[in-house]
Amino acid sequence: GRAFITQKYGEVAQNASAGSQTSCGCGCTSKDAITRDLYSEVETAGIPAEALLASMGCANPLALADLNPGEVVLDLGSGGGIDVLLSAKRVGPTGKAYGLDMTDEMLELARKNQKEAGVDNVEFLKGEIESIPLPDCSVDVIISNCVINLSTDKDQVLGEAFRVLKPGGRFAVADIVLTKQVPEVVLHHLAMWAGCVAGALEIDDYKSGLLKAGFTNAEVEVVKTYSQDDVGGLIPAEVAHQLGREGIAELMTSFVSAFVRATKPNGCCCCGRK
Repeated sequence: GRAFITQKYGEVAQNASAGSQTSCGCGCTSKDAITRDLYSEVETAGIPAEALLASMGCANPLALADLNPGEVVLDLGSGGGIDVLLSAKRVGPTGKAYGLDMTDEMLELARKNQKEAGVDNVEFLKGEIESIPLPDCSVDVIISNCVINLSTDKDQVLGEAFRVLKPGGRFAVADIVLTKQVPEVVLHHLAMWAGCVAGALEIDDYKSGLLKAGFTNAEVEVVKTYSQDDVGGLIPAEVAHQLGREGIAELMTSFVSAFVRATKPNGCCCCGRK
């Protein structure tokens, strides 16, 4: 699963570097039903086109993160770097934005985009979101854009997010979530994992996972639903054939884009601080 996703997201980076739209990821093109219209022209002013072309997001996490000058932000699965570069603008020169990604091609593209954008308060790290290469209590805000659903060990991801956040730190991610269980044929199809659907958590499971990790104020807000009109390119032909017309209609009502929020309690003992 992980090797397949790394390969697919490497292809996304290569396509973006070549100036073409993406061919896989959350959906199958960067302007498909899931990824289109996430960012305003005002937001993306000064951001390299390649960063936007490589975006495989499902919502705009900056719309809910409420970043403040001087804060440290971490983007889990930063891809071409668009959310990191936008975060760096928000936190300003006294703050910092980290991007974490496991795909070499994406990291290379992100660093190129950073250089082109002329942004200094950014660092891109290689690693997996299940094992974040940052110290305990080092981050004010964690963002992510349609990536956590790709992990096969989401409890580990949420636990790591909790670990690196400072007391009072905020978890503010965009993700694909399920409103009900999806068909078995979808769960076993790797392309649907790379497309963000098969690996998604049900809403209540996401909330309980956050609470289990130690977070408080866990909430999931649905921001976008999908219909059969949005199916183009999202569901591989062999899966569509097995599901049939009614099955596809059922699947398209099973997942949504959502904002997921939670807070690390202030009282958490962390790095000797209370």
